[in-house]
Amino acid sequence: MENVAYIALSRMTAMRRQMDVIANNVANMSTPAFKGEKVLFAEYLMRTQPHDNSSTELSFVQDLSTLRELRDGEKRRTAEPLDVAIDGPGYFAVETPRGVRYTRNGHFRLNDLGTLITAAGHAVLDENGRSITLADEGGGSPSIAKDGTVSSSAGASLGRLGVVTFANELALKAEGDSVYAATEPPQPIANAKVDQGMIEDSNVQPIVEMANMIELLRNFEATQRLLESDHDRQRKAIDRLARIA
Repeated sequence: MENVAYIALSRMTAMRRQMDVIANNVANMSTPAFKGEKVLFAEYLMRTQPHDNSSTELSFVQDLSTLRELRDGEKRRTAEPLDVAIDGPGYFAVETPRGVRYTRNGHFRLNDLGTLITAAGHAVLDENGRSITLADEGGGSPSIAKDGTVSSSAGASLGRLGVVTFANELALKAEGDSVYAATEPPQPIANAKVDQGMIEDSNVQPIVEMANMIELLRNFEATQRLLESDHDRQRKAIDRLARIA
């Protein structure tokens, strides 16, 4: 295969990966607290050794990894007493079957036992790593103070939401449903602030993602035309050589 084809195919493979990332961003535009991702590309040089022993370097495209956009999403008021949005950096700690995980999705609810859980059914943990149970004391909605303290309608303190951060947030591994696994110990945020009755929306910008998708499709088509043109050139060259022979 010619060098042009190798280079073009490396670019097309990278663009396919980029399209998968963009499609995932678009699919999660409505997922609370979802963080969009982008592909990190790099140049990969490969030294070739042609038949005349002269050395040549070919420049390929390599997708190294995906980077998470840590920018906060817009806060949306829901007026639901168990919806909570983190004001600034931080993550809620939740208990899952795989262990403690972290999320910014504060769309909480109560299970049959009165335990505060996420939409996926994971128990929300307080600052001491314990689940929070809301006792029914005369009805009414619980209140969640700015510092994360949860109180019953009667004013009894039931715990404080555990909000933590990490030295390297990009090292968090996404596991779906806006939940992340940590690769390093969490660091409690002493002065964490939350807003009751609000939800953090996805930080994906639909117009930007659609524009990126259109541009990517055009680049893919241009690269495909380059491959077809190079293939046509080789076919003509072989045909002419055959006639001369």
